[in-house]
Amino acid sequence: MDPNWHIMVIRLLLATLFGGIIGFERENPNRPAGFRTHILVCVASSLVMLTSQFMFLKYQGSVTIDPTRLGAQVISGIGFLGAGTIIKDDFKVRGLTTAASLWSVACIGLAVGGGYFVGAGITTIILYLTLLLLKKVERKIPHKNYTRAIYITMDDESVMLEKALHFLGSQGISIESIDFNRNTGSKNVLLKVLYNEKSKKFDQPKLVGDLYSVEGVHKVTHD
Repeated sequence: MDPNWHIMVIRLLLATLFGGIIGFERENPNRPAGFRTHILVCVASSLVMLTSQFMFLKYQGSVTIDPTRLGAQVISGIGFLGAGTIIKDDFKVRGLTTAASLWSVACIGLAVGGGYFVGAGITTIILYLTLLLLKKVERKIPHKNYTRAIYITMDDESVMLEKALHFLGSQGISIESIDFNRNTGSKNVLLKVLYNEKSKKFDQPKLVGDLYSVEGVHKVTHD
């Protein structure tokens, strides 16, 4: 048995803890990667770094081995998992933050596997506070020139489309752009309307509710 097995156990357990902390914040029914996924990534990354060190010590002097080589493959290879968490929903793109958190816990796992506990611990705290607190701070930042989006699913008829756009214009909304997404075989069309809040503060929930009163509108969401 490896005489330093207790060090290996400590590092893997720390990786479980640090990865679990970040994964706990991401744990949500609407998140593609949560608690268990982050733990798996962090622990496996730590194991890769431990394996690199083990091979370096075992073959030191007989074979030239770079102990950072396997770790470098983790940093680049974690991209396939991150890409799987990014979801394009109509005009929206979701999962970017989760993908970034997965890449981050992979780096934390490498640091723990390499024995850099202080750096891994501080990074975990910073990432956790960033994910937990800055989301609330973002919502309170006043935006003088802030672009918002409304997504409207409605009948694909020019008269009804005109009514919806006329309604938005009547609300004093400064429309920046309008995109259409027509699905083959469907009678509905998805409108993405970008508007600017620089001149007026809108009550989005009320605006969404009022849009449902427009003829032909089936579904309304906002960013």
